[in-house]
Amino acid sequence: MGQDLLTLTPSGLFCPAGGFHIDPWRPVDRALITHGHSDHARPGHTAYLTTPQALPVIRHRLGPITAQTLPFGATLSIQGVTVSFHPAGHVPGSAQIRVEHRGEVWVVSGDYKTEADGLAERFAPVRCHAFITECTFGLPVFHWAPQPETVAEIAAWWAANAAAGKTSLLGAYSFGKAQRLIAALPALGPILTHGAVEETNAILRAQGYALPPTIRVTPETRAKTHPGALVIAPPSALASPWARRFEPAEQAMASGWMALRGIRRRRGLGMGFPLSDHADWDGLTAAIRATAATRVLATHGYTHAFARYLAEQGYDAAPLETEFGGVGDAADPPEDPASGAEGGPV
Repeated sequence: MGQDLLTLTPSGLFCPAGGFHIDPWRPVDRALITHGHSDHARPGHTAYLTTPQALPVIRHRLGPITAQTLPFGATLSIQGVTVSFHPAGHVPGSAQIRVEHRGEVWVVSGDYKTEADGLAERFAPVRCHAFITECTFGLPVFHWAPQPETVAEIAAWWAANAAAGKTSLLGAYSFGKAQRLIAALPALGPILTHGAVEETNAILRAQGYALPPTIRVTPETRAKTHPGALVIAPPSALASPWARRFEPAEQAMASGWMALRGIRRRRGLGMGFPLSDHADWDGLTAAIRATAATRVLATHGYTHAFARYLAEQGYDAAPLETEFGGVGDAADPPEDPASGAEGGPV
């Protein structure tokens, strides 16, 4: 990336003119953070800058940190470089970061989705010369149904299980996907939550995000104490002894990878609901067009395949090798790693 406004260093994306990094993966002096997932907000930085909405979750995860916040749309000059945060629509508080210096504008997307979910701040495209885009689902096979349709399918599955006297166990990442589901699902019965989910619920409720009541699972919680319940837990909990208390139960997962039947079979799930906090193919391509960028760098997913496609469309496009990935949808490797993804846990 040479003398570009943003360059790649062993610690992560760096702005030489401003002296700051964006979502660095190794400790640095000044880190601008797009959102609170662990592959983007890492410990050890001297000072953090993020949105007011993202900071509480980041502090919960990282403990005491020195941090400053910058509201969406506000600008800050750092050594003559102007930075601002703009909604990414990924999870509550998530941002794209706009960087401007001497008339050149770059935008780092972080993670994003273009469909409004009713909870996270809605994605807002930002015009720029160069756009660093994620492409977790950067293949044409990935197309998400509108959220109301998928939520209706989950609700019907929950209702059928309850009618059969079974608990519904739904795997969803503890920050973002879980709260999105809680906010969107109809009140068909009690919603029980794993401790990791409920801790995040409490943080977001304290910030004013509207979440219906949920019940934290305790050692005393059993299927018979909450018949017909929906239990939302991190995917890793579904295969653990923690889940056995809810038998008889049906298990499912809400993830973009559920669009691939092979992934669902590999996890031994009866049901899978394709619902992602990352943009699908149409969302990615529409977002890039909306930026009016001529240069696009692809990271975090099917980078080589996606960059090739963009180059064929006339963009100055290339993959950008980063250490993002390993959280939520991005934690699952693609069904066919040879198809062009870096996939897999980091």
